[in-house]
Amino acid sequence: MDKSVASLWRVVVTVALISVLVVAAISCAAGDESGESDDSKSLVVYSGRSESLIAPLITDFEEVTGAKVEVNYGSTGPLAATLLEEGDNSPADVFFAQDPGGLGAVDSLLAELPADILSSVPDWAQDPENKWVGTSGRARVIVYNTDMLTEADLPDSIEDFAKPEWKGRIGWPPTNGSLHAMITAMRQEWGEDRTKAWLEGIVANEPKIYAKNTPTVAAAGAGEIEVGFVNHYYLHRFIAEEGESFAARNYYTRAADPGSVVLVAGVGLLEESDNKDLAEQFIKFLLSASGQQYFASQTYEFPLNENAKPNNLLPALEEITKPSIDLGDLIDLAGTQDLLREVGALP
Repeated sequence: MDKSVASLWRVVVTVALISVLVVAAISCAAGDESGESDDSKSLVVYSGRSESLIAPLITDFEEVTGAKVEVNYGSTGPLAATLLEEGDNSPADVFFAQDPGGLGAVDSLLAELPADILSSVPDWAQDPENKWVGTSGRARVIVYNTDMLTEADLPDSIEDFAKPEWKGRIGWPPTNGSLHAMITAMRQEWGEDRTKAWLEGIVANEPKIYAKNTPTVAAAGAGEIEVGFVNHYYLHRFIAEEGESFAARNYYTRAADPGSVVLVAGVGLLEESDNKDLAEQFIKFLLSASGQQYFASQTYEFPLNENAKPNNLLPALEEITKPSIDLGDLIDLAGTQDLLREVGALP
């Protein structure tokens, strides 16, 4: 972990706690005068982001506001399915998803967000219909073993990994939601036929299968594979735990293709929420300088609020050669899963 960034996060959080506690105290006083009970301050969050990643930030929000937050943790896809099944009867106030596809899947259940929330992040990191907003950036990368390869050995485009010379050298997690989001971006950028041809080439190259990103990165570091398709931040957790000698590094593809697409984790507010004020307060906290500094320093993600200091272990977002893809269109995850089954990547 970068110590200067981590220290900055602690300072910013402290300042935020003081300022927001004043606001919370005023709100509580107003609530007391109107006869509101503490029960009205309970917030229900369905989170497709894991507890290990966001629980400390939610604890900070509870301390700042005095509110109770009930979190239902799970994978983004199944949680989206649950929300659709529950419909207007869902107890959820906020859906915190790991990718825009999950948010797009429940678009009909989400309320339009106010302008002061949307203005906290760049246009590319929010829903064109104002139903969700990104909370942090997550780039797709090629993780590679540094004992076997240098960056110069890697092709410009992720498309080239479908060539026969990469047979037996690749690892990937075919059930992973972020991989599905990347392939959905391929379908949007390349079209169905070209994406299918790429997938067929990858399958023909007999990639080693992993359950998720973490073991894929571990395999690259151990030399089980030469390259793997993952999100960028997993590598930095390994380096933080094992040191600079960990034998893997990230490669951001030189071509402007989906191999280096920057996805977002994001949040939406349920239209039928009875707790919209607190839900909006929670979203604003995630997008505040302190919330964004948490993502930068603690989870090694790209902050989206320009007032937060990016982690100096990461390249600047503007330096990544990424495709021009509308994240709001990455909603057909079911179609991507069907395509993966068709080529034999999924059962």
